[in-house]
Amino acid sequence: MNRTLFFGPELRRLRLEAGLTLTEFSVALNYDKGHLSKVERGERAASPELARRCDAFLGADGELQRLAARPGTEPDSGTTETPAGQSRWSVGRRTVLSAATGALIDLGLKKLGGQTVPSTGDPLLPSFRLQFDQLRQLGQSTPPKILLPLLETQTHMIAGLAADARPASRAPALLLASRFAEFTGWMAQEAGDSDAALGWTAEAVELARAGSDPHLGSYALVRRALVTMYDGDAAGTVALARRAQRSELPPRIRGLAAQREAQGHALAGNEVDCLRSLDRARELLASDDARNGSEPVIGTSHVSDPAAMSTGWCLHDLGRPKAAAEVLDREYRRLPPHALRTRARYGFRRSLAHAASGEVEHACAIAAELLGVMPAVPSATVNSDVRRLSRELSRFQSSHAVRDLQPALARVLAPAHS
Repeated sequence: MNRTLFFGPELRRLRLEAGLTLTEFSVALNYDKGHLSKVERGERAASPELARRCDAFLGADGELQRLAARPGTEPDSGTTETPAGQSRWSVGRRTVLSAATGALIDLGLKKLGGQTVPSTGDPLLPSFRLQFDQLRQLGQSTPPKILLPLLETQTHMIAGLAADARPASRAPALLLASRFAEFTGWMAQEAGDSDAALGWTAEAVELARAGSDPHLGSYALVRRALVTMYDGDAAGTVALARRAQRSELPPRIRGLAAQREAQGHALAGNEVDCLRSLDRARELLASDDARNGSEPVIGTSHVSDPAAMSTGWCLHDLGRPKAAAEVLDREYRRLPPHALRTRARYGFRRSLAHAASGEVEHACAIAAELLGVMPAVPSATVNSDVRRLSRELSRFQSSHAVRDLQPALARVLAPAHS
């Protein structure tokens, strides 16, 4: 079925049913009347952004988005983890032990407080734990490809030390190694390598299981759902996120999973289920158990209210850019100044929401400031929103602000197409 041929007539039917002229409809959506006319006649295909906006404005409950979906673009949601020991991201715990001990001597990490510490003793763990926090913070202002080799080495080192550690130290070492592996997976995704991201996430699960943590495997589903979300696979995102919301799991994991489920529903244009999932995420993430859980914290550590920020994200994908801009403006002001990567991620979403609302000059001003930091924190995931912003702004070629911004947008996006 050629869905493009069905989208236009259905859009026209719903518009007329709502009692709107084409002029009134174009003003409401901030879209050119001639462009909408061609879409209704089937002469032009609707972009995903236009389909979302029409769907939300006309209350089509995702039907227009489904009609606008292009055949053959559905990503493979059946991606599975790579078995340990069969890929470049597998730890190989025993084989790295001697190399890890030598590396500790070279790095000067054997001495803590001026005293020599046995290489397999637990006094090393606080040092590695401090390094994890430092590397996580460094990830906010450093290109992921620079951090990845160091993260991979540290993960191997800690897992290797755990192999010969005393029983009391073994589990904490394995759990810390699992957190290094999980963060390595996130940096791999930021570098644009989804296979490595999933591989390192699978390794994190194995390390956590060896350290007697039964829960990180469920959080890995949330991480995998992030990959499917950026691939535009709404159904896969929802399915994975739902599997991570079993009642026996910690509230923070369930809250982050509910938040991801909401984002999947927003992609599909399902507003009722999206808002319901956001309510559930807000309740779970605000609970005392979620706020006072084990360290290091699972998920983002730079967004003070993840559910609120995700609400702004979802409102945009539901075709409600004005409401999205209001929420994102408020939550963006709460981000720490040093969190450049996080500020870029939500800042471009904020710019996109303002552009979709017709506030073109304001959107360009926001983006211009963010484009200046992108060389320091290149991000495959953020670039997906930069591309969307570029498409959105291309509708306003008469704007001086848009024409002034286009060269900078092109420079940021050029590596993604090389």
